[in-house]
Amino acid sequence: MSSPPQVSPLDVGRWPWLGSARRVMRDRPLIPLLLLLALLVVTLEIVRPGIVNERWLSSTIRFAIPLAILAASQTLTMITGGIDLSVGMVASMSAYVMATQAPAEGVVAASILALVVATVIGLVNGIGVGIFRVHPLIMTLGMSLVVLGLLTVYQRIVIGSGTRVPDEILWLGARTSFGWVPNSLIVFIPLATVILLGLRRSGFGRVLYAIGDNEFAARLAGVRVWQVLVVLYVISGVLAGIAGLIYAGLTQTATGTLVEVYVLPSVAAAVIGGTSIYGGRGGYGGSIVGAVILTVLTTLLTVLQMPEAARQILFGAIVLSVAAAYNRIIEE
Repeated sequence: MSSPPQVSPLDVGRWPWLGSARRVMRDRPLIPLLLLLALLVVTLEIVRPGIVNERWLSSTIRFAIPLAILAASQTLTMITGGIDLSVGMVASMSAYVMATQAPAEGVVAASILALVVATVIGLVNGIGVGIFRVHPLIMTLGMSLVVLGLLTVYQRIVIGSGTRVPDEILWLGARTSFGWVPNSLIVFIPLATVILLGLRRSGFGRVLYAIGDNEFAARLAGVRVWQVLVVLYVISGVLAGIAGLIYAGLTQTATGTLVEVYVLPSVAAAVIGGTSIYGGRGGYGGSIVGAVILTVLTTLLTVLQMPEAARQILFGAIVLSVAAAYNRIIEE
């Protein structure tokens, strides 16, 4: 004789608000994210009265944009069940190549060369993941080490030329127009629009979700998965390269590990935004809000004088806890 099914407290009316909260987080994740963002802003204003103003808003947007672009790389790859841990080194490599080539070649040629380098690295990642079936975590982590080695060699070759971030890149990354509007929005808004519309309305976006949901079924449906993955990781590399150029302008410098510190936050932004690390679910809108949340949180921790090590611990804990919470919600 089979035992009767267990009844969840939600089914009998206990804590009905929990059921509503779970439905909102599952179906409309942007609502709780925006509430969390508002709570952080209010907390920041309470801790440091007067800090929330136009200048703070401009600075927050400028620092959130490179992180949001890197989070786009993570979002797209995570939707397929993958990840790209090489984005930090790819972005740093692109920024360094641009800064070392700009004095001799000019800003346009140097920027194009930097993005070509990012494209080639993304292509290698895509070939490894799509054709040779190397796990994305292993492939991109290994590629990150390879890029670090290549960058060390490149630094020795150009050690006499020095680095200089061109004024055009400084204008794009660090300057504002109309008083407080960041110039980097000129790049970010079209880029984010293409990604958002591409995921929702293009065949390529639907294929990404199909692969993440069930790669075997996608193959049976006629999808050439390896080709999709190669293109995906090329896109991820190009996005990382763009983020590196903007971040170099923002910080007005270029080093071999300039953007490496953004790798974990980029993963955290995508996870906070509702993208599943198991694939098949997520969206870029949540990742953008996640990047802004982490930027505001970083400002709050700076005001509270929390050390960098504690910030990294906090970001790691956020990834683990949010991933576990989303997974629990989906299972129920």
